[in-house]
This record gives sequence, C-alpha cells and structure tokens, in this order.
Amino acid sequence: MKSHVTKTAPLMTWIALVTVAAMHLVAQDRSTPAASEKPPALAQVVALDECDPASFNAALGHGFCRNIALGALGFATTLQDLFTKAAAGTPDPGWDFEPDVVKLREGGTLVVTNQGGEPHTFTEVKQFGGGFIDGLNHGEATVPECAGGFSNVAVAKTRILQGSQSQISGLSEGTHHFQCCIHPWMRTEVHVTETNGK
Repeated sequence: MKSHVTKTAPLMTWIALVTVAAMHLVAQDRSTPAASEKPPALAQVVALDECDPASFNAALGHGFCRNIALGALGFATTLQDLFTKAAAGTPDPGWDFEPDVVKLREGGTLVVTNQGGEPHTFTEVKQFGGGFIDGLNHGEATVPECAGGFSNVAVAKTRILQGSQSQISGLSEGTHHFQCCIHPWMRTEVHVTETNGK
C-alpha cells in the first residue's frame, strides 16, 4: 500500500504541474495579442438591399432591380416606401453595407460584393453626407465625391452592379470612409493599420 502511494504521488505532482503550466499559458495568451488579432490582409464588405422588382423596374426600367428571392417572399421594399422612409429620416435598414466597421492590414485588399438587387456605389468620401439623389438625402448636402452622379467618371468607377464585386487595395494607414452615392446611409468605416497591428 505504501509503495502504491509513493508511485502515485509523483504522477499527481506531474499532473498538477502540467495543469498549472497550461493555466499560465492560457492566461498569458489572453493578456498578449494573438497573431489572429492582427488586422487581416483580406477583408470583405457586402452590399445589401431589399428592392421590390415590380415598383423599381416600372419606374427605372426593366431589370433594374433583380431581387427576385426577396420579392417572392414578400420582404421587398417598394420604390415609394424607400423614398418615404429616407425623407422621414428613417432610411430602410435593408439597404446596408455589412459590416459597418472593417479592420484591414496596410497593403491588404478590401473585396466589396453586391448581393443586393440593384446597383450601388462604394465611394470613398472625406466625410459622410448626402448622395446624388436629393430625395434620399434627408436634408444632408451631397458630398463632393458624389456630385454629378454617374456623369462624374470618378463616381461611375465606384459603381458595383448586382452580383459583381470590386477590389480595393493600396489604402493608406488610417480611417477611410466609404458610402453609397445613391443610398447615402449605406456606410462603412475601414480602419487600416500597419502590418504588425500597431
């Protein structure tokens, strides 16, 4: 019996030491930034909307809104409702860039995908503000970067059609503001940091 205790004691001591060491490593890992916490070299933003094909296409032309799935399920917003909500200062939350805030490593690439039913722009602006359609601005002045709409080549180059994507690279360190020049409440902040995350 005595020899059994003697053989078990070193084993128990070893298990206790391993457990304490593991707990120390876990605690240390939580207090220091992990490699996975560094900003990614690739990030994605998704453009979403809930356009009603019948009302949008009747006013804006056949095929303008291709949001067939949502329309069939009854979740779509009519063109009139979109303008009414925007004028009231409560723009439709179904029109959105997701996520609202993105972290990206300097030198990384931002991929913007339009999963909505209508075109959007992903335009970098100095400050958030109104787009080029007054009825959707709720009194905000059109920001200079959106002025002129699609007749402005700089705006037209930021257009993302339904089902397509755009890749943005070469963003400098700091905070960058992007908005849709059509639906100006669609906004994303991109925080670009150095490779080492500092």
